[in-house]
Amino acid sequence: MEHITLLLGIVIITALVFDFTNGFHDTANAMATTISTGALKPKTAVAMSAVLNLVGAFMSVEVAKTISKGLINEEGIQPEVIFAALVGAILWNLVTWLVGLPSSSSHALMGGLIGAAVASAGIGAVNGSVVVTKVLIPAVAAPIVAGVAAMLASRLTYKLGGKVGERTSTKGYRAGQIASAGLVSLAHGTNDAQKTMGIITLALVAGGALESGANPPVWVIVSAGLAIALGTSLGGWRIIRTMGSGLTDLQPQQGFAAQTSAASVILASSSLGFSLSTTHACSGAVMGAGLGRKGGVVRWSTATRMFIAWGLTLPAAALVASGAELVMRTGDVGVAAVAVFLVASCFAIWVISRRQVVDHHNVNEVEQAVEEPGVVTTAMAAVTVPPTVAAAGTIAAVTDEDLKATIPAAAPTPAAPAAAV
Repeated sequence: MEHITLLLGIVIITALVFDFTNGFHDTANAMATTISTGALKPKTAVAMSAVLNLVGAFMSVEVAKTISKGLINEEGIQPEVIFAALVGAILWNLVTWLVGLPSSSSHALMGGLIGAAVASAGIGAVNGSVVVTKVLIPAVAAPIVAGVAAMLASRLTYKLGGKVGERTSTKGYRAGQIASAGLVSLAHGTNDAQKTMGIITLALVAGGALESGANPPVWVIVSAGLAIALGTSLGGWRIIRTMGSGLTDLQPQQGFAAQTSAASVILASSSLGFSLSTTHACSGAVMGAGLGRKGGVVRWSTATRMFIAWGLTLPAAALVASGAELVMRTGDVGVAAVAVFLVASCFAIWVISRRQVVDHHNVNEVEQAVEEPGVVTTAMAAVTVPPTVAAAGTIAAVTDEDLKATIPAAAPTPAAPAAAV
């Protein structure tokens, strides 16, 4: 193994922590639709995804080369810059996980790297052409291409399945959905684990432990694969809830179409070395599949929040990373201060998340609970329900006959004085 200094060791460990957060942050990409349609039990789906993420990490290093050799200029970049980039990426991952938004871990990492590099060496440290062609253009194109493909595939599956019984069709597509979910997990490991490989390789070059232009060593590939697989095994249930039922309601046919389309886009981009956001591709595919069924809808309020998070990812991670880099210029004290800040922030986010726990027991239940109060409130505002009916808990089931039945009971009250006279 290359000579590793203390600072370089801290950077490598932090990179693996980012890879770990990437794992549970992006589990939803592969398994949200599989879980929401009931094709697999939640824990089974997550375990399967973890194993396939590990396998996928060994399939290619093209994306790792884009990160380590193309995004920023290696000359003049110090390990502190890499550490600052990882701080920005980790904190953005955890904040978006806390609120259940499927943002891009890839863009968080690249945003952090760009922000730290600019703060350290100026705008010239970033290769603008690489950012545009291999980051920004895929970021816009991926959800559109995956969404259109998933919409067309959904319509095709319903058309082909129309000649088969619904029960047989559903069972077959659930089996196909399991296979396609496995393919997405494999693609995720191939694409996302490589980003950590690239960032560690870049740190090794910056620290003088590797020559400029070197490929990721074997131990880097293994450690990155294990870290993302371990993170995936935790589930990331908050984002699974949003992806599985927060954006749209999917049937097995749609889930199969969404996952197959997303996997195709991700694997194609990995082979070309595009640092694609698997989150963008999978989210676009889910929305496209939602529109592919007759009568299907997309919850645009949730989608809008997601789009805003996508737009904020690069600048937010870059801003935090640049601030961290400036603090670390003060020397060892600055490095220690940034490290303490990162640990304290991670702990605080975890404590906040414990106030409302989301796990495999309730991952598919919360969305309906959120929708019901709005329906009840609207019904109560539209009609005044007699107290006797409300007490019986039948607000939603009130009919004209119910109202007529309650009127005679109240009618004798004003007639009583006349009778007495």
